Amino acid sequence: MRKQNRLFLLPAILLAVIAASGRSAAADIPNSALVQPEELAKILQKNSATKPLIFQVGFQKLYQQARIPGAEYVGAASQAEGIQQLEKRVASLPKNKAIVLYCGCCPWWHCPNVQPAYQLLHSMGFTNVKVLYIAQNFGADWVSKGYPTEKGE
Repeated sequence: MRKQNRLFLLPAILLAVIAASGRSAAADIPNSALVQPEELAKILQKNSATKPLIFQVGFQKLYQQARIPGAEYVGAASQAEGIQQLEKRVASLPKNKAIVLYCGCCPWWHCPNVQPAYQLLHSMGFTNVKVLYIAQNFGADWVSKGYPTEKGE
């Protein structure tokens, strides 16, 4: 029983350290790579052939509940399977392809998914990658603002 309690304590301690430091992996994404929800919503409303490819790199349940129209689910980027799926999906794309990544599972400074996805694409040589800045969560920062969504598989 004590061993189980220790296992639950470790993630809590790590989150407390991250919160106390005011930094997370998401904080390592440069401001120039961020796109605000309002800006992305405007881009998506334009009738243009140059819309970005959008990847949801968070958890599948969130993707099923509500997502940005046209977004593809590639798996949680905090897990090896998600990173592998993202790598496979973009392998044949031109390196200048406009790509937007987003998660929305939790407040920005706690998100475990956006930074690994961004880092992967950056290391693969992609030059036009943006990350949707979601301050609180997808529901509060996208859905409740009335930006377009779709649901389901």
